[in-house]
Amino acid sequence: MSWRPTASFDALRRRAAMLAAAREFFASRGILEVETPILSSAAVSDPQIESLATQVAGMASRAYLCTSPEYAMKRLLAAGSGDIYQICKVFRDAERGRWHNPEFTLIEWYRLKFDDAALMAEVETLIGCLLAPRRLEAAERLSYSAALQRHAGIDAHGASDGDLTEAARRHGIVCHAELDRDAKLDLLMGLVVGPRLGVERPCFICDYPASQAALARLKPGLPPVAARFELYLNGVELANGFHELVNAGEQRARFDQDLALRRARGQEQPPLDEHLLAALAAGMPDCAGVALGFDRLVAVALGAPRLADAMAFTIDNA
Repeated sequence: MSWRPTASFDALRRRAAMLAAAREFFASRGILEVETPILSSAAVSDPQIESLATQVAGMASRAYLCTSPEYAMKRLLAAGSGDIYQICKVFRDAERGRWHNPEFTLIEWYRLKFDDAALMAEVETLIGCLLAPRRLEAAERLSYSAALQRHAGIDAHGASDGDLTEAARRHGIVCHAELDRDAKLDLLMGLVVGPRLGVERPCFICDYPASQAALARLKPGLPPVAARFELYLNGVELANGFHELVNAGEQRARFDQDLALRRARGQEQPPLDEHLLAALAAGMPDCAGVALGFDRLVAVALGAPRLADAMAFTIDNA
């Protein structure tokens, strides 16, 4: 019956206990809980993410539902908030399936004077607390390049577009001619590599190609890589974190590159968040930040095969 919840009440009780444990974890470390708006006049430029929009009566422009509280939280950091976290609902269009729902819950936090390595250690500690009494082995840290080589048999930095297409074909994936290099890498990571990660212990994938830096700073050296990581457990991606880029000019250039790619793909051109860029220009402190998919973590805790088992209702019976 469609009116009934998709998760059991035992699952919902476990979810509530994990929420309480998360808040206790952050409180014990003196990290301030904040709330930022769900609606914004700006939207994310990332070509891999589509925002949902609505119209507010009396306002000329559309308002966008946040895909992450990142931009607003960074404005708080620039204003002097110190370490902060947030547990909130976020929204992404065209995401619906076994491990996706257009509305989901994120735990996002920022730590001053942390780099990506330090934040990975804290993420590992948090998930250890939230998944108790399950005992986790020490997490593996694997570079993006090593993960693609091990599980897809391809050199992420040196392979040609043709090599990537051939690697995808070997794994039963059809790459359409219009796909660019990063899109092909995303397919291999999402369909081939990701499901094989974190099976025996948590796995952090780090040092992403510079072209996939998003809002992370670049590390010195060659080949150029980003101070970005993702966490996998049981083949499920749980978190995405950065040693944050704090240079306003470089961030604007990346946003412009995003918009150019979106234009080439025929995607919507969302308005950029000028408030964020102004905050970066004013001076955001050195910090690292991460977004953790809470619903997915609950599903992993339950040993559930799908996101719906960790949520009261999904988009299909909301």
